[in-house]
Formats: sequence, C-alpha cells, structure tokens
Amino acid sequence: MREPATPTLCFHCGLPVAKGIDLKVEIDSQPRPMCCHGCEAVAKAIVQGGLEDFYRYRTGPSPTGRDLVPEFLKRSKIYDNPEIQKTFVTTAPGTRPGATLQEASLILEGIVCAACAWLNERHLNQLPGVIEANVNYATHRAHIKWDNRLIKLSDILVAISHIGYLAHPYDPNRQQQILAKERREHLKRLGLAGVLGMQVMVLAVALYSGDWFGIEAEFRQFFYWVSLALTTPVIFYSAQPFFTGAWRDIKNRRPGMDVPVTLGITLAFLASVNSTIHGSGHVYFDSVVMFVFFLLGARYLELGARKQSGDACDTLIKLQPTMATRLTNHLEETVPAVALQPGEIILIRPGEIIPADGCVLQGLSSVDESLLTGESLPLQKKPGDMVIGGTLNYESALTVRVEHSGANTVLAGLQQLVDRAQSEKPRLAQLANHVAGWFVFTVIVTATIVGLYWWQADPERWLPITVAVLVITCPCALSLATPTALTAATGKLTQAGLLVSSSNALETLSRVTHMVFDKTGTLTEGKLQLVKIHPLADVDVNSCHQIAAALEARSEHPIARAINSNIDPILNSSHVHNTPGAGLLGEVNGCRYFIGTSQYIESKIQIALPESQLADLEQSGHTVVILAQAGRLLAAFELGDTLRADSKNLIDALYTLGIEPLLLTGDSEFAAKSVAERCGISHYRSRLSPQEKLYHVKNLQAQGKIVAMVGDGINDVPVLASSHVSIAMGSGAQLAAIHADMVLLSTHLSHIATGITLAKKTLMIIKQNTTWALLYNLCALPLAAAGWVAPWMAAVGMSASSLVVVANAMRLLKTANPIDIDK
Repeated sequence: MREPATPTLCFHCGLPVAKGIDLKVEIDSQPRPMCCHGCEAVAKAIVQGGLEDFYRYRTGPSPTGRDLVPEFLKRSKIYDNPEIQKTFVTTAPGTRPGATLQEASLILEGIVCAACAWLNERHLNQLPGVIEANVNYATHRAHIKWDNRLIKLSDILVAISHIGYLAHPYDPNRQQQILAKERREHLKRLGLAGVLGMQVMVLAVALYSGDWFGIEAEFRQFFYWVSLALTTPVIFYSAQPFFTGAWRDIKNRRPGMDVPVTLGITLAFLASVNSTIHGSGHVYFDSVVMFVFFLLGARYLELGARKQSGDACDTLIKLQPTMATRLTNHLEETVPAVALQPGEIILIRPGEIIPADGCVLQGLSSVDESLLTGESLPLQKKPGDMVIGGTLNYESALTVRVEHSGANTVLAGLQQLVDRAQSEKPRLAQLANHVAGWFVFTVIVTATIVGLYWWQADPERWLPITVAVLVITCPCALSLATPTALTAATGKLTQAGLLVSSSNALETLSRVTHMVFDKTGTLTEGKLQLVKIHPLADVDVNSCHQIAAALEARSEHPIARAINSNIDPILNSSHVHNTPGAGLLGEVNGCRYFIGTSQYIESKIQIALPESQLADLEQSGHTVVILAQAGRLLAAFELGDTLRADSKNLIDALYTLGIEPLLLTGDSEFAAKSVAERCGISHYRSRLSPQEKLYHVKNLQAQGKIVAMVGDGINDVPVLASSHVSIAMGSGAQLAAIHADMVLLSTHLSHIATGITLAKKTLMIIKQNTTWALLYNLCALPLAAAGWVAPWMAAVGMSASSLVVVANAMRLLKTANPIDIDK
C-alpha cells in the first residue's frame, strides 16, 4: 500500500503549506517554504535584520504572521462591515448620491484633559481621507467625517490607538460601562491613596512635632523609611494614570495637564527618597500622597458630573430599542431593530418601545411621545396614523407597517442634529482651548525659572516651592469652563423638547434683541381646515377642489394638507413649479392652473380679484388662496387656523425678557392683524414674500439688532438661514431636512422662553467659570512662587478649582422657571 505524501511544513511557523502556495525565503543560503504572506514578511524582516541565528536557536515554531497582527487591529476590521456600520455610520448630509463621505461618533478612552482632546482632534484631521474630526472633551466623544475611498473606519481606529488611546463606535450602554469601569478603577486608586495617605500623615505629624520639640535621630530615620514604604504603592499604583498620561503626552509632543502633575510628584518623591537614603534633608511624602489623593478625588467627582450631564444629552439615543417583533405570514419573529426594512409588518405590544417609524395598520392605543417631543400627555393612535420610533406604546397592541428604519428615522435625524451640535466647537470653547494649549508650556517654563531662583536664594526651599508651582496651576478649570456648561444646557433643553443643533446657538440666543415669527404653523397650530370654497366663475366646486388637491399633492405646506384633507384625489398633476410663500403652477389633464395668493395669481394671469370681494373673504381673519387658469379666476379657498394655546404667554415672556417680537407673514392684513392682536404683538407686516421677509430681517441686522427667527423650516429657509439664530418648528419627516440652529420638537412655544432663559444663564455661568479659572491661576501662581503655599495646599487648590467649575455648570440641570434669570 502506498504511503501518503508527507506535507510540506512552513519553515517559520511549522504549519502545513497548502497546495498551490509557492512562497519561499532564503535562510542560511537555502530557500525555505512559507505557508502565507504573513510568515514570508516576518521571515524576510528577520533575515534583513541580520538575525538568522534566531532560527538556529529557537526551541519551537514561531508565531504565524496572522498571530503577530495586533488583536485590536483584528477587532477593528469588523467595523468595516457594511451591515455592522448600519447601526452607527451615516452618509454625510449634503453629499451627492453615490458619494462615499461617511460620518460616525466614537467613544474615546484615555482622555484626561483638554490637551488629550486636542491631540486626538489634530491627529485625526491630519489623516489622509479624514474630512473633519471634532472631539468633545466634556463627553469624550469624537465626531468624524471621512472619505471611505481613501481611508477605512478601521484605519481611523488603529490610528487613534497608535497615539495611546482607544476608540469604539459610540454606544450609550458601552459608554456607561466605560464610565463605570473608570469610576471603579478611580475608586480603588483613591481608596489606596486615602488609606495609606492617612498613615503617612500621622507619621508626618510626628516628624513636624519633632522639628519643634525634638526627636531622636533613629526614630526620625525609622519614620522616613516607613513613610517611603507607605508612599511607594501610592506612586506606582494610585498615581499610575498620571505617569501614563504624561508619557503619552511627551511621546506625542503635546504636554497636557499630566506633565506638570507628574513632574511635581516625581520631584517631590525622588527628593524624599534621596533624603531617606542619606539620612539628611527634608522629606515630602505627606505632600505626595495628599496630592495624589486630592487629584484622584477631583477626577472621581468630575466623572460623576460628566456622567450626569452626558445622560441628559444621551436621552434621545437611549430611546432606540434593540429588538423588534416582526410578523411574517402571521408568525412572530424576534429580530434586531436595526434589521427592519421599509414595508415590513411589526407588532408592538403594550409597554414596548416602537422600534421604527411607521403607519398603524391595526389597533387603537395611546403612545407616549414625551421623551421625544416634551409632550406630557399620551396621544391616541388609530389605523392610518403615523408613529415615531423611540416612543412608548401604552394601552393595547398595534400592528404597524415600517416606513423608515435605521438612519432614516426621525429619532436618527434628531440624534444627528445633536451630534452636530456637540461636535462643533463654539467660539468661547475655541478661545479657552487655545489659551489652555499654551498654558501648560508656560507653567513648566515658569516653574523652571522659579526653581532656579530659589536654588540660588534658599537651596532648602527650592523643591517644595517648585512642586507647588507645578501643582497649583492647571488649565483643567479653564478647559472645562465652556464644554461642561454647554453640555449640561444642551441636555436640559433636549429633555424640554428644544433641540440645539448648532454649537453657537446658545451663545447667540442669550444676546437676542428681536424675535421674528412666521404665522402659519408657528404662532398658529398650522392645522388649517378648509372652511369653504367660493366659486368665482361658473364652475363646479368639487371639480375645483380636485384640481387644487392635484396641484398641492406633493407639498408639505399646511395649506396643501388642508386642501387635501377629506377628499379622495382622482386627478394627477405634472410640471408643478413652486414659488415659496406665494403659490404654485402645474398641469392637470393637459391644462395649466395656478393656485396661491391674490398677488401671485395677479402676477400670473394679470387678473385681480376685486378689492371689495377679497376684503369680504379675508375679514374673518382666515387665509384665502385662489385657483385660476389663464384668462379667469376659478375659486377661492377659505382656510381657518387655530392660535396655539401658549402663543400669548410666549410673547408676554419675551417682553419680560426685553426682547421685541415681530410678526412677518405672507397672509392678508386681516389675518396678520387678528393673530397679532390676540398674541399681543405690536409690530407686524402682512402679504410679504420670502424675499421681503429677508429684507426686513437684514434691515434689523443693519441697525445692530440681534435677530432670531422662528418658522416652519420649509418656506422660511432663506430667512432662517440669514438670521443670527434660527428656530424651526419640527415635526415628522420634515426633521431630516431642517437646517436650523435649534428645533422645537414640542408644541409648547413657551419652551422657546425656557431656551432663552437657559441660554442667558449658560453664558453667565461660562463667564463665571472662565473668570474663576483665570483669577485662580493669576492669584495662585504668585503665591506659590513666593513660597507661601505648601505642596499639599497646592494639590487642594488645583482639585478645588476644577470641581468649582463643574459644580457651577451642573446648576443648569436644575433650571426650571423660564422667567427666573437673575438667580
């Protein structure tokens, strides 16, 4: 019987070489077989490095090329999978179809100061293919936009790991796990520093007492050695994060706050060790352990505050459920929510969160949208009604057809707006980070000069004074001053139903002097109802209604919805052209028709409705639109709207806040006057086109006024874009298309007053924090340089300065009264 052929083994790793692979590397003047390109590359590197003896003296097979690939690199490749990316990667807004620009939010591990955030941001922006990268120090999140043709997400994750940090796709549950892990580690390090630090302090009291009352030399030396033994674990375990961060900063040539901290700890500890070994001089073990303890305590409390403010901002993303019940041929199937596709049928039981946007097919229930829109009362849903993913089904089961899922849902659109706001850096934060970036370098130079001076003036005092200078001055408070306040304010407003989508919105809103309102859908409900159709010629009213419904079928304007309500359209339109704020034209059954304001109709067919007849129609304050065709007027549609319940409350609040409200509308004089009088608005303009509204806003700005615009986000786009700060009324599918600075998700206009109040308080707290941080450093540095501050006192001062800033910012989470801005 023929024996099987002996397989060829890889000379490097010892594994069999598969058939068809012919890879060889010359080792010891002989061609050696290799099983893969990985082993081939490693073997060549060994040979080229002159290390061929490795193969003579090795005791076993070497690791394969695949084994030498870092584990993190392997894991990161998973995130290049398109199916996995569906859960956290979106196509960048504004790009052309088929474009490869993508964006995602990442969690960054290892961030300890503003310099860490700056380093990551700078490193990412230098990568080929990365279009934009922003890092939020307060939340430790990075928002990255990249060209997928030039760089993969895994490459970005690996690039971050190369500078000493770890990055993962943002997930609120994972972020909470990371924060919990950080807090546990901090607590253990803090506990060890506290327990051993107390023992060192007891010995320090004895040593200080000995300086006053005398102490035998052998006892002094014994206390020195015991203090060294107790301090060593604090240095090598509790203080380890400071040394790790400092070494990373030095390698990356960007000194952060850990550098002066580590210099201070190292100088004090080494000097104390030297004094202990030689039995002469002073020791500073008590200062070292207390410094580590206080700084760890400050970081631990900062972690708690960051978690609290981050929780408020993560309210939206936490609404998304992980699983859904899909109905296939009347059989239930549990699937991941991200796997749902439009057109699929899902079952939502009572108490479950709706996993996607959809249309109710069966069932009658109440849905709680409070966490998404700020509405306090559940809304009834029946067949034909739309439901929004992330809302809670209350009473009974609903069968829903999925309309939008994944990144196309309303909830995903809102989260993108929040991510955009958090990723951008407002002007105040940019200034603070710029100052803080140079601050560490300045501190090190100053400490060096101070140390050299005291070395000459008083050699016994140079060390504690230099350590105090390094410790007491820290840019953390300055870097935290703005992001902590903005994060807290953004989270608070999101909970109230006012979404901030621009980094500078709060800063500008706090200085607003004039607020301009649109009428329909803003001060009014926007739920127009067709009151009556007035024939203007010998025509059939129902036929006119069908023509108007066909023309308005593709529009999202409240007028279009009113005309299309309570009618089954039987006609189709083509070649429809819309003139925002005026009207539209199109063809129905081959004939061209026009529908819009009286001015629009007159400009198109050169026929005007008599003034007296138009006045009679508008006298009730209702909106009137006219249907016409070339040569004649066909019908007038009278539409009624309801004023929002709290419109007048908002206007009263604006006057209280010193802000002048104005009403600019395209509606008639009667409609504008009616709404203005009921709301209490003194200044209004009617029959304005979007261009005329824009002119009025520009005119106010030319006078030095700070103008905010509140509109529906559709017809008011030019005015919203030109105002200093824009607030859009958001609802339904419109949200994804809104590009305003802020979006009012709820129906309560009073939340705008809350936003103004909170914006004013936020700016006040940012100024307080910045002033405190600057004054603290300006006062503390001269005191430390003069030798009036002990190292342990410097540690307390540095820790307290950061905690004061964070605690002051957290006051924003307790803001409730919209008018109480003076406290």
